[in-house]
Amino acid sequence: MTVTTPDLTALSQGLSEACLTISVAQGPAGIANVLSRLAPGISFRTVLTRGGWYRLGGVVDAQGRHVTDDLESWVCDLVARYDNDLSAMIADQARAQMYATRWVGKTHYWVGRLGTQPEEFLQIEIEELQETISHRLFPCEGMPSSIEEFIDRRETAAGSRQVLGAAFYRLRRITDVAAFLEAMRRQKPEPQPIHRFFSDWARSSANLACEFENHWVLSLREHLDRYHQTVKSATPVAAINGAKPSFAAPHVHGLPLAHAIARYDRQVGYPMAWFFHMLTIHTVPHTVAIAVIEDMDDGFGYLPDRDLEIVRDWLRRCYGF
Repeated sequence: MTVTTPDLTALSQGLSEACLTISVAQGPAGIANVLSRLAPGISFRTVLTRGGWYRLGGVVDAQGRHVTDDLESWVCDLVARYDNDLSAMIADQARAQMYATRWVGKTHYWVGRLGTQPEEFLQIEIEELQETISHRLFPCEGMPSSIEEFIDRRETAAGSRQVLGAAFYRLRRITDVAAFLEAMRRQKPEPQPIHRFFSDWARSSANLACEFENHWVLSLREHLDRYHQTVKSATPVAAINGAKPSFAAPHVHGLPLAHAIARYDRQVGYPMAWFFHMLTIHTVPHTVAIAVIEDMDDGFGYLPDRDLEIVRDWLRRCYGF
């Protein structure tokens, strides 16, 4: 089934505005209700939540009042008054009760199918953010070697910290994946790893068993190269909420290997999971692919021909992430 791609600008604006009113306490149901209203022809669902990241925040005083929302600029302006002498600034500001903040975040990935090809889906990234106190700026425990070390104390990235407000949602990005991959194709004449990944999925047994976005999202990046041209990149991320699956028998052949592959695929939920995880999350060693082809050459076949051809092609010209 193919549906009409919605106006992404209007969808982005509507969802951005809705995130200002949806309570995090509502959870996925609140977002689902908004998406069903904004894009009624598409069935959206959440498939993955990635946490454990943060961004630099601002500066607050001892009473938790915001001095600035831009920690980095504030510190750079302050140290400039001391001729960029970081140690002099720290010594002179020792009595100041100022605290750095950071935004602790999670990214919720929502997907909605548009067409019949694996890459024909929308990916929506919604961030769940909460501002917390990171560390006291003055006095400084241990002399930092740089401004970067002064403002971003990596050792405080984990653990409990005082929160400065309720968590809230913010739309980060809506991506038409097929259009994004096509734009990547125009950057280079040869297919990039992500294009081979989708091509392999499309001709594999996995594509016959399930939809791509039920088990994967894309980590997307855009940056400017030295010619100020936008360069896009994409990396597949397995939509695993919890512990990674394990491959029990990495050094076997024949029937034991066939059983190990079947167990792994059942654990993940679709055929050829072992191969695609070998390329991405590396829970399956590359030696398994070699052993599969050696078994086939010895007359012991336990994979469909379409899947064996994919493994053979990969061995001829390897790629991965």
